[in-house]
Amino acid sequence: MKAILRGFFALIIFTLVAVVPIVYFRYAYTFSKRLREVVPGVLYRSGQLTAPGFIDAIKRLGIRTVINAQDEFPNPQVAAGFFTWETVPEEELCRQLGVRYVHLPPRLLSPNEVESRRPEAIDQFLAIMDDPANYPVLLHCRAGLHRTGVLSAVFRMEYQGWPHKEALDELRALGFGELACTSANEYVTQYVLSYRPGERRPY
Repeated sequence: MKAILRGFFALIIFTLVAVVPIVYFRYAYTFSKRLREVVPGVLYRSGQLTAPGFIDAIKRLGIRTVINAQDEFPNPQVAAGFFTWETVPEEELCRQLGVRYVHLPPRLLSPNEVESRRPEAIDQFLAIMDDPANYPVLLHCRAGLHRTGVLSAVFRMEYQGWPHKEALDELRALGFGELACTSANEYVTQYVLSYRPGERRPY
């Protein structure tokens, strides 16, 4: 009996010492997951935030438009809090906060389309960013590295006049990856290296 009690208390202690801090770290990390300023008052980027993280960012930064750039999750279920298993659909959360919600997956073109077209997400993104009434905008994907990275590069080149190399350097520096951030990557090629500022196309 004593051995069972010792084992039980050891399990409780292990849970408190090892498991709870890991879970808390994960929750705290996703609260403001890679939330970064692109241009203050205009564009911010991040990974997938928790509901409290969204609420904090939206209120603190005055966000008017949230763009979800995840192909696989058009309306993600976001954690409602640390001490609950409840979730809330991101679109519903934005509606409750009076914020416009846009699902904008940056899909790739097939190789035979690249010469004549560009990904529709570019023109959808430009249509949002062309209208200052949408500012400030929070652009996010799952990790806040790749899909937000290429669309932020489009913003830099279109609205700030950055050359391709400078946009590519920032993309690489903010986590896209040295090995992945080359012309061999179709996202880099179709969204950054092939981008021509000033063009507007119907989508």
